[in-house]
Amino acid sequence: MMDKLQTFQTVAHERGFVNLNECEDGTVLWLRRETPGAVTHTHQRICMDSLTSSATVYWTNNLGEVNSKTFRAASMLRDWLAMDQVQ
Repeated sequence: MMDKLQTFQTVAHERGFVNLNECEDGTVLWLRRETPGAVTHTHQRICMDSLTSSATVYWTNNLGEVNSKTFRAASMLRDWLAMDQVQ
């Protein structure tokens, strides 16, 4: 399970995310994009959860609404981030 999260983390780092915070028991890792989005001027976040073996991307749209998308495979996260949907 940790290998899967490390793969998620590698994908996130490749797309400009940096580690932000880890919970005390090590089950959740938060990352944020180093540069803010051009439209919202906010830093997108990713929550990696070892209990569900998933990564959820959170971002704010230009109306200030929070959106999210959850991924169960690092390859799907990589493909989605490559489309620059959260920038």
